[in-house]
Amino acid sequence: MSLLDTKVAVITGGSSGIGLATAKRFVAQGAYVYISGRRQSELDKAVAEIGGNVTAVQGDVASLSDLDRLFGAVKARHGRVDVLFANAGLVEHQKLGEITETHFDKTFNANVRGLLFTMQKALPLMQDGGAVILTGSIAGIKGLPAHGTYSASKAAVRSFARTWAAEFKDKGIRVNVISPGAIDTPIIDGQADTQEGADQLRANFAAATPLGRIGKAEEVADAALFLASSQSSFMTGAEIFVDGGIAQV
Repeated sequence: MSLLDTKVAVITGGSSGIGLATAKRFVAQGAYVYISGRRQSELDKAVAEIGGNVTAVQGDVASLSDLDRLFGAVKARHGRVDVLFANAGLVEHQKLGEITETHFDKTFNANVRGLLFTMQKALPLMQDGGAVILTGSIAGIKGLPAHGTYSASKAAVRSFARTWAAEFKDKGIRVNVISPGAIDTPIIDGQADTQEGADQLRANFAAATPLGRIGKAEEVADAALFLASSQSSFMTGAEIFVDGGIAQV
């Protein structure tokens, strides 16, 4: 029997990177998966890669009406959510003294507001004994220059997990966090102006990581599968670091 046989999963930020790798893992393990993302073209590519048992719903987690469409689609077809992976987010670099309202609002709308309302909109469909996975970051526990807004947003994600684990313990809904280190996804490319700059970022992250390389999206997906399945049945309110040791040693 597969680890997620007959389960219904929702993954935000599911069109690329960690979200896409996790959607593939979940489907391979028997789940039906709903993915969301802002760009329809990327969602179409993701659906083709996943190959089956997947529905894509275009939308931005910062938009409550888009979230209503996402969970409306889930309700209409399946009527429930067994696994929620609130993965959508973004990172921009700005140092204190240069931070703009636009930067702050963009970061917190995606990483905090969007995540909170993703959870709240999913809640009426969440089954007793369900699993919620939130995407944090090593930035939530480290002091990284130019990451102040992003780091604060990810610290908020960690706090949500503790609160929600306590709030939903009587329903058996488990809430845990995955905090990746440097992972080879399009997010790294988005932090540089050129391909050369992105390659240098990858080299810098690899040099700073005890395992001597950056991670793969599939390695984070393996951790997400663990947290989504009964293999982690005695875990809630916890944080798993998939970071090659960069925040640990």
